[in-house]
Amino acid sequence: MTITEAQQKIDHWIKTYGVRYFHQTTNMAILSEEVGEVARIIARRYGEQSEKPSDAEKDLGDEMADVMWVLMCLANQCDINLEEAFERNMKKKTDRDHDRHINNPKLNP
Repeated sequence: MTITEAQQKIDHWIKTYGVRYFHQTTNMAILSEEVGEVARIIARRYGEQSEKPSDAEKDLGDEMADVMWVLMCLANQCDINLEEAFERNMKKKTDRDHDRHINNPKLNP
């Protein structure tokens, strides 16, 4: 599935089951909440914090998909084609940073 197809699928779901999109400010708050859930799992599963028994069963992939869902909702509401935006962003990063990291002594032991 392409990013564009995913955005279309979400738009169809919202219009079929979701009644309407939440306001952009509500979706921004929800996006922050979802990113926090991803951060919590990573901090406890891969970081120094111990994982609580209630967190052990949480599905990191599902939480990441929640982040993608809300981000794509916002993109749809703001008339942003994320696939095109992503391609432009990759080109920008490649043009700007094509040798930056390779020449960084901190990254090359």
